[in-house]
Amino acid sequence: MLASTVLAGCGDDDGTGDGARGSAAEGNAREQGTQAVRSAYDRTAEEDTAKVRLHVRTSAQGASETANGQGAVDLDDGDSVMTLTVQGQRIEQRVVDQVLYQKMPNGQAPGGKPWIKIDLGKVSAQQGAGDRSMSDPAQSAAYAKAITDKDVTKKGTATIDGVETTRYRVSVDVAKLPGGDALRQQVGPALPMDVWLDEEGRMRRQQIDMTLKAAPGSTERSSTDASSAPQKVTVRTVMDFTDFGTEVEADAPPAGQVTDMTGKALEQGKRRS
Repeated sequence: MLASTVLAGCGDDDGTGDGARGSAAEGNAREQGTQAVRSAYDRTAEEDTAKVRLHVRTSAQGASETANGQGAVDLDDGDSVMTLTVQGQRIEQRVVDQVLYQKMPNGQAPGGKPWIKIDLGKVSAQQGAGDRSMSDPAQSAAYAKAITDKDVTKKGTATIDGVETTRYRVSVDVAKLPGGDALRQQVGPALPMDVWLDEEGRMRRQQIDMTLKAAPGSTERSSTDASSAPQKVTVRTVMDFTDFGTEVEADAPPAGQVTDMTGKALEQGKRRS
């Protein structure tokens, strides 16, 4: 940008000198970056499967919690298997045919059964893509398709798991996401996202930052807060993709070991609406 400013001062009076050419080059670079990010999901999905690492940091009222996970995802049909660590406890998770299964630690699952399940298709239809993306690696990667044209910036290079990558900072148009109208009420019109692409244009890392507004009456608000303003919750989700072509075996647990929590999730969604 500094070089472009100097060249503009030395250019022709009508603005068609080196400064104009510099602006054109900058515009071309931005367009190329936009195309690279938009095609990243398709290029990644062409690999069919990948290993995935997940890190989520949630902050509210001066406190924060982290969750970590690792597993594998089928980028074609969205099935995945992961092991999550939340507050020192391990949760086994599977996504099979758009149904989320979680095995809670130490018999904490309601209904006296080790597993719970939530139909992600039904929840997404009611609440939008926001809740689903936090648990579904394949859906999270699809955010690359909803970037805006004007907010794509190349931020340099980085080595991730021994692979050279190019980092782009982009803005996701929430209205272009599934259920975007409902989601933008919680996060606003746009989401900042960083992606790291390898030389083949595949996504190696994705970082999404959300600032959510808890609905009035939500337990996420402080009980001592006398104001009517909703509590804000910030969520940073970082997801790494490695080992493309890895084997993924995602099977639903036996029906007799599962408690269906879809209805409960839908009720909570209605209260937040």
